[in-house]
Amino acid sequence: MNRTEFIEKLQRALAGGLPSGQVAENVRYYQDYIDSEMRRGRTERQVMEQLGDPRLLAKSIIEANKRAGTSYGSNQEFDEEVTDETWGRNGEGGTGESRRIVLPGWLVMLIVTVVVLLIIGLLTSLIAIFAPVILAVLIVLLIIKLIQGNWRRR
Repeated sequence: MNRTEFIEKLQRALAGGLPSGQVAENVRYYQDYIDSEMRRGRTERQVMEQLGDPRLLAKSIIEANKRAGTSYGSNQEFDEEVTDETWGRNGEGGTGESRRIVLPGWLVMLIVTVVVLLIIGLLTSLIAIFAPVILAVLIVLLIIKLIQGNWRRR
């Protein structure tokens, strides 16, 4: 594997567990590291062998960030970037910078639970409202079928 393949694989693997700023920072670090090692006389192949599998390296970096309390994994935290394209279209509230909203995982789960319970409550209410009407229609249809059946037998 050459340097370009290594950096691309590292970047893809980091993108699944870190925000884009940290991905770029780590990629830059390893690009600089490879450059400095090659300036010291090591070959690209030697440096790549020393670094190992970029996916394993990315997993280690992501795990270290989790232990440091800066995890951005899907089951840990929810983060959303809001840029000028989505708010402040007329210039209010933004200068081209993005604003990050970070919610802890427990809060996201609480919100999801409340929404699910509201949906279940709404469906239950609809069934309770329409059940008498549906039941009456079914009884009328049953009576009609019974009457039609009796007329055919005669």
